[in-house]
Amino acid sequence: MIVTIDGPAGAGKSTIARTLAGRLGFRFLDTGAMYRAVAWAAMERGHDWAQAEALVVLAGELQLDVDEQHVAVNGRDVTREIRTPEVTAATHYAANNPGVREILVTQQRRAAGKDDIVTEGRDQGTVVFPHAECKIYLTASPEERARRRTKELVARGQATTVEEVLAAQNRRDASDSSREVGPLVPASDAIEVATDGLSPDEVLDRLEELVRGKMSS
Repeated sequence: MIVTIDGPAGAGKSTIARTLAGRLGFRFLDTGAMYRAVAWAAMERGHDWAQAEALVVLAGELQLDVDEQHVAVNGRDVTREIRTPEVTAATHYAANNPGVREILVTQQRRAAGKDDIVTEGRDQGTVVFPHAECKIYLTASPEERARRRTKELVARGQATTVEEVLAAQNRRDASDSSREVGPLVPASDAIEVATDGLSPDEVLDRLEELVRGKMSS
């Protein structure tokens, strides 16, 4: 069974999806980390973002290993590095590049195989796994998402403010929603879950209920 969790930046998809997979005994596939990894690798090489085709070539050359806890690029663990504000700000260059998306979508489908998985991203239920048995669109108000993201970054020792995070988040939302390939939109058959005012456990309980309902139907 495939469970897709799509939604905007800061909705808590990665943490929720990872924990939900554990509850269900499924495998977790963090597709957003793959785009971050490509952006990080490009930044490490001093890539010129105007060279879109060169980014496609780079993406095809990288060995990306993504599991429930770690992300590695060509054998180097970059789990922390890909979560910096600098990489977050540059990830849209990879995510909005049709050639890069084609490469990573193929890798995502291959990584899923025939396993039971929970996968999260922007286009998992619409593009990558359109036939997924359970599709969830996880969201929250922009202000709530910015507060959560700021708390997460400060806990990692990165100095920032809610206002700075909200501004960057709004730019990313606009980019994600307007890109030509794999735009951020709910799948027509996705169940929308708004998480404002809900604790992580309450969100998890709700999603687990939805998935188990699909499993028994």
